[in-house]
Amino acid sequence: MANLHAGQMTLSLEPERRIYEVHELNAAVQRLFESDFRSISVAGEISGCRMAGSGHFYFALKDEQSQLKCVLFKGSARFARFKPKEGLAVIARGSLEVYQARGEYQFIVETLEPQGAGALQLAFEQLKRKLANEGLFELSRKRPLPRLPRKIGIITSPSGSVIRDILQILDRRFRGLHIRLFPAQVQGEGSVDQVCSGIRVFNQAAWADVLILARGGGSLEDLWTFNEERVARAIATSKIPLISAIGHETDFTIADFVADYRAPTPSAAAEIVICTSESLLDQLAGYRSKTLQAMRYRLLIASRDIHQRGTERAARLMHRRLATLAQRLDELDERLKSALRRSSQDRTKRLAEAGRRLAATDLRLRFSGLRHRTDLFRQRMVQLAAATLWRARKRQESLTLHLQQLSPLTVLERGYAIVEKPEGRIVRAANETVAGESLNVRLHRGELQVTVSVAREPEEA
Repeated sequence: MANLHAGQMTLSLEPERRIYEVHELNAAVQRLFESDFRSISVAGEISGCRMAGSGHFYFALKDEQSQLKCVLFKGSARFARFKPKEGLAVIARGSLEVYQARGEYQFIVETLEPQGAGALQLAFEQLKRKLANEGLFELSRKRPLPRLPRKIGIITSPSGSVIRDILQILDRRFRGLHIRLFPAQVQGEGSVDQVCSGIRVFNQAAWADVLILARGGGSLEDLWTFNEERVARAIATSKIPLISAIGHETDFTIADFVADYRAPTPSAAAEIVICTSESLLDQLAGYRSKTLQAMRYRLLIASRDIHQRGTERAARLMHRRLATLAQRLDELDERLKSALRRSSQDRTKRLAEAGRRLAATDLRLRFSGLRHRTDLFRQRMVQLAAATLWRARKRQESLTLHLQQLSPLTVLERGYAIVEKPEGRIVRAANETVAGESLNVRLHRGELQVTVSVAREPEEA
């Protein structure tokens, strides 16, 4: 800097100083943080964790050499997988900011991810305890599975052995079921959204009678999608009964506790959701046998009851008649001893008449008629049940044959093919293509990629 003193010019080498206000310096540092330290991740161990009355969490992330003050606000804590706890190793994602009131910088945490299986297990236990306190695991809210579901919805990955095993078992146990697959990613980023979407889509369509949520085995990290709170709440709000079939028999997820039924494996879910057609026929045969036994027993009880009532009535009539006759005999003996013969004849006549009346009340002939009618009724019931089962079996065979005839695979099997454009539109005429265009030809077995050399229109007759 040049200065003039008494007509002379002097040269100063000192730079011009910039003097900051305190708040100006803090604001400048804040701008620096916003440009270079926005949405970063920091790994460390939680230390000095405390929760304020406002619901905010204050703690520090530390390693062997340093520590960083952190704040997890209440709004972000509500969506965290777990609550911060002393000594946990975590990965925190957020931004650096300056707390200008004290001139301190701190890390504003937006999300927390656990490091290691111990932290994941803690997150699992915390969410399990939270949902249990809300009543989402109560047996009273779980619905029974339909006995014979006609439409089954499956939410799982479209690739892999899980869907193949489920479809093979369902086809072997009960042919002719309607099955729809919602292809969902079951691991990694985006898997939670896709699983929740599958449950929501099936419920909005109200198409399926029962849902199967399935995934193969894996580590705790691999199965973590089904330990997410969003998935648990989507299962809880499902109006369709849902079977959870996650991992192996020893694997337990939050989805297992919320679902209406837990299957130890995906294959077991396919066996649980529907009985075999053979067992259904066996049950019908058992019901028929029990019905016949019940009918025979009721008829036997009714026959014995009728016989017992008839015998008691006859006995009462006989005792009443004998008492009347005895009283009559006493009166005749006192009044007319001289007319003993005539009275004796009269008694004999009355006794004979009473005998004929008793004979007329014999119910054995009526019992024989009722027994004959009962046998005819039982025979007709057996014939009606057999005819009903025969018609049902014929109808099932007819419907199965009709479905096989309508299958597009049957047409392809006869040597026909389906020609599609790359976007999936089916080609029905030659003028819909151009020379050099690539087409996909679907055969009975496999597909071909072909290129059009000449697109020729059919000649008119």
